[in-house]
Amino acid sequence: MNTVSEVRVEAPGRICLFGDHQDYLGLLIIACAINRFVEIHGMANDSEEILIEMPDMKTSRSFHINDPFDHLKNGDHIASVVRVVRRYGCFLDKGYTITIKGDVPINAGLSSSSAVVVAWVSFLLKTFGCSSVITDELIAEIAYQSEVIEHNAPGGKMDQYSIALGGIIFLQTNHKNGITKIDSLLKGLIVGESGIPKNTMGLLGDLKRKALASIKTVQEYDSNFNLHSAGLKDVDNYSNILSEELQPFFYASIKNHMITQEALITLNEEILNYERIGALMNEHHSVLKNILKLTTPKIDKMIAAALSAGAYGAKIVGSGGGGSICAIAPEENKQRVIDSILTAGAKDAYAVLVTS
Repeated sequence: MNTVSEVRVEAPGRICLFGDHQDYLGLLIIACAINRFVEIHGMANDSEEILIEMPDMKTSRSFHINDPFDHLKNGDHIASVVRVVRRYGCFLDKGYTITIKGDVPINAGLSSSSAVVVAWVSFLLKTFGCSSVITDELIAEIAYQSEVIEHNAPGGKMDQYSIALGGIIFLQTNHKNGITKIDSLLKGLIVGESGIPKNTMGLLGDLKRKALASIKTVQEYDSNFNLHSAGLKDVDNYSNILSEELQPFFYASIKNHMITQEALITLNEEILNYERIGALMNEHHSVLKNILKLTTPKIDKMIAAALSAGAYGAKIVGSGGGGSICAIAPEENKQRVIDSILTAGAKDAYAVLVTS
């Protein structure tokens, strides 16, 4: 029986810097973990019950350590993680009293739910062990299976892998070894919370469905079409076979991929060109706003305020329809940018650091 009496783990929130709505297409994304965390603290108890308090969400739950969770409720990631870790030889053999809390804002586009999932996976593996060598990559993969595969959810791997691996990563989900750390000391990041809850599942599902439909239409017309090497000329070449509804999604898939490829080159340069990074962020946001229609008037106002106050660039973060923005600014302008975002109506705004 496990004898660890007290266990603490934490997992950070994340920002998608480039490649929003790209990972479920198998395309490149660039994301970073930030110094806002979800923490899980567990104390062994004298029962066979897992007792969980989640004060940030004003809820609690409990379950027996041998509960099979045969029937998953929609969004029950606590249960789906337990199901998945068992496949990796992690079996709960003792009760724990657990608190889950943190300062990653909820439903704000900074992936608080995935941070909880990654922290919960980490807690269970650290507490009860498993049949595999425990690595950050293993934690990320289990979290991905638990949050996306088990629930047949529309997301990709970005959230789980960027949170579990930390730092800045670029990820291409259709490659076996498609995850690489970027050794960049990116500075000047600012988060502005709109206070408008985002609509993750609805927007993700709709955007994914239409983007995949546009690509499938082109591939059925031309079996040699390769999305990963596509350019803007392909938008013109295939526009006549796409419906008016699908054309914007085909364009956005290609354009955002091109922006992210250039951002990857820029972020790997020995001396970072912050003005170029900001310009690419603005270009990416323009597609998210004007083509995919993901912003709100409040988000637009916050972005405009950040740029007017001297930010290099700014973009919406998360699935859209609310959530947060991310800006990048020179050190001397950071506080002015924060104050301007707040004046524009943000619920909160603050500087963040990339964390490993």
